Amino acid sequence: MKNDLPLVSIIIPCRNEGRFILRCLDSVISQDYPKEKIEVLVVDGMSEDETRKIVEGYVKQYSFIKLLENHKKIASVALNIGIRYSKSNFIIIMGAHTSYEKEYISKCIEYLNKYNADNVGGVLKTVPGDNTFVAQAIAITLSHSFGVGNSYFRINSKEPKLVDTVFGGCYKREIFEKIGLFNEKLVRNQDIEFNSRLRKRGGKIFLIPKIKSYYRAPETLRKLWQQNFQNGLWGIYTQKLVPGSLQPRHFVPFCFVIGLMCGVIFGLFSFVGRVLFILIFGSYILLNLFFSLKISFKKGIKYFPFLPIAFFVLHFSYGLGSIWGIFNIWKKI
Repeated sequence: MKNDLPLVSIIIPCRNEGRFILRCLDSVISQDYPKEKIEVLVVDGMSEDETRKIVEGYVKQYSFIKLLENHKKIASVALNIGIRYSKSNFIIIMGAHTSYEKEYISKCIEYLNKYNADNVGGVLKTVPGDNTFVAQAIAITLSHSFGVGNSYFRINSKEPKLVDTVFGGCYKREIFEKIGLFNEKLVRNQDIEFNSRLRKRGGKIFLIPKIKSYYRAPETLRKLWQQNFQNGLWGIYTQKLVPGSLQPRHFVPFCFVIGLMCGVIFGLFSFVGRVLFILIFGSYILLNLFFSLKISFKKGIKYFPFLPIAFFVLHFSYGLGSIWGIFNIWKKI
């Protein structure tokens, strides 16, 4: 049976992931897929921490792990470097911030063939970045539909289903030969844009709940803010560069924040503006408290003081980033 399994190339883009790359590589080494059937290409963006040293240690110990350099330092370039260097007909994209269940590779190949899919991916289980209540609350917000909308790879699905995008993904090489590589103008969202291009060409992307990985969330509200401000910013850049590649969920925070701002500005001069602000912000607060309380009854009332704040930081920072992206779009695109 092992002889019948195909060679698989695993591409891991990284930069300054010294805290996480060890856990990631250990989970890859622990896979039940035959080691002689995989090549692991870690593409480092000139890390300034101990990332390279850690990876070099693995390279010396395991012949199937290789370290490549990405002088441009962005993920889309790293992915393309890995794809060009890879030797197999099956390519799996993995994140250095994530660890993977031992059947991850074998299930990717199994379901890619079973559904005759062009890309398959699994459920990304978000785990706290620390043991604090704040870190645990942040992980919860990134796994709930009120926090991330219908991003199914984050909120889970009971059955395999066609989706617009997945985390990482397992692709057939022929897909890259057919529609091209990742867009190197994008610092973020390169996977979303690629999968949008894939779907427009008739490609099928499946989310498979049995394929599981574990992502370590930002451990502080400040890091959550910084991450999602950039996500909102690059959402606008991506939409400008490749119209139609994003989903409605990516623009809900923008509408929320722009509505609040309009309410504040017009509220200085008119009663209607003040009513608009109260309606938007009041409705949001009620929804936020409702979902926070509902989650707390299920997971523990101890999380209730932190969940509303985490949800607000997630939504407001993303929306503010989108607004900032509109004002600065001429600088990037």
